[in-house]
Amino acid sequence: MMKTAHLDKQQLMFNAQQQMDELLNQGQFNDKQKLALTCRILYDHGHDAGLAGQITARTSAGNTFITQRFGLGFDEITADNLIEVNQDLEPIDQQAMPNPANRFHTWIYQQHPEVNCIIHTHPTHVAALSMLRVPLMVGQMDTCSLFDDCAFLGEWPGVPVGNEEGIIISDALGNKRALLLAHHGQLVVGKTIEEACNLALMIERAARLQLLAMAAGQVQPLPAALAQEAHDWLSTDRRSKVNFAYYARKALKSHPESI
Repeated sequence: MMKTAHLDKQQLMFNAQQQMDELLNQGQFNDKQKLALTCRILYDHGHDAGLAGQITARTSAGNTFITQRFGLGFDEITADNLIEVNQDLEPIDQQAMPNPANRFHTWIYQQHPEVNCIIHTHPTHVAALSMLRVPLMVGQMDTCSLFDDCAFLGEWPGVPVGNEEGIIISDALGNKRALLLAHHGQLVVGKTIEEACNLALMIERAARLQLLAMAAGQVQPLPAALAQEAHDWLSTDRRSKVNFAYYARKALKSHPESI
């Protein structure tokens, strides 16, 4: 006799979340290791575009962040070659430079104190969708973590190395966790590195599905209430960490030197 046959959906979802919290191990990595693994994970999932793209994580100091050395590709990043920079992009006790486009990250960190990780990349399907200058359409269950959570910047402000672009991009993000930038790429933010990594993977998958669907017909909208329920179900901290741990295990099989 089933003990749970009488339970409604909300109770079953609550029970599942409790089990995740109690039973699932999300792995033990420090922030530099998580950032290096994120670079390798994204490289393996098509986010490589030469030296384009930046990944940063706020440090415990609050006004500095960890990022890649400019000149290294995502597939070359290790925990040991990451650098720490201040809000003027000046390295802390290191002879290296960050990507100059990190300037717009500083504006996001200033204007969005809840954000602790920013990922900006130019993956193929996001970049292709950006050329059409249409917003991201979430029409499939797996991508509902982005439902009503992806803003759209329809006008390209140019190469984002100035303070002007930082203000524009930060304002366009608003209270969302993702941003599709026309003629450019994508940006996602997270309270944790794990959350941001998962969103970066998901926005490229969502863009790929959208392009495939648009080629076949018209994308149909999801029922808003059910899509929001799925968004919340997919967006918990524990799920982000468990998902990240899975992708980290995969990355370490191919890139053991990253940490």
